[in-house]
Amino acid sequence: MSKQSGLGDNLYIAGYDVSGDINSLSAIGGGPAALEVTGIDKLAFERIGGLRDGRIEFVSFFNPATDRAHDRLSALPTADELVTYCRGTVLGSPAANLIGKQIDYAPTRADDGALTFAVQAQANGYGLEWCTQLTAGMRTDGSATNGTGVDFGTGSTSFGLQAYLHVFAFTGTSVTVKLQESSDNGVGDAWADVTGGGFTAATGITSQRIETARGQTVERYLRAVTTGTFSNAVFAVSVCRNDTSTTF
Repeated sequence: MSKQSGLGDNLYIAGYDVSGDINSLSAIGGGPAALEVTGIDKLAFERIGGLRDGRIEFVSFFNPATDRAHDRLSALPTADELVTYCRGTVLGSPAANLIGKQIDYAPTRADDGALTFAVQAQANGYGLEWCTQLTAGMRTDGSATNGTGVDFGTGSTSFGLQAYLHVFAFTGTSVTVKLQESSDNGVGDAWADVTGGGFTAATGITSQRIETARGQTVERYLRAVTTGTFSNAVFAVSVCRNDTSTTF
């Protein structure tokens, strides 16, 4: 795959697509804190990994329309919210996910009249996770649907996975989004539900994070499937399949 720009990106907050109101992203980062454990007999620093952390920082335009940026961000919610940055909206593209707290909604009014707001989301409990999109940005299903399989590039892994869901719009009784796996994209190995890979049934706008057992085997191909009684479900799913032992 060739080098890419940041054109065509999306940003979702707790089931709302605010992409059109975002001016720029100034920071997307995370990982364990570096703890210094240097002995007096060493000639260079020694460090080990500490607490996991993460942050997503962005600048928003002022849009006071219903469910747009100002409506969603000015409330300064105290509860955790899921923030997802999509690097493009192509099936299999990267997405950064963060369960965190919104910090500030700070306006800047430039002398040319431009009005923007600086917002930070700081991780709570899990840190930042780079995932793979199982939907091409937002996907719309009008009934139960089997999504397209995504190749994670290697054989099975034995360390479980984490998955994230946004539901942006919904009409019906309920929709359940779940993950399925196959070793060969369903050619000879039939698709099967991922154990622990089902999100709680949604009846409206929502967002969720799930994780499987830590030592669970996950096959090479994954897809997002919908079941339930509904006529419209607009949603986005991304998954982090662990290549090494991961705990939270």
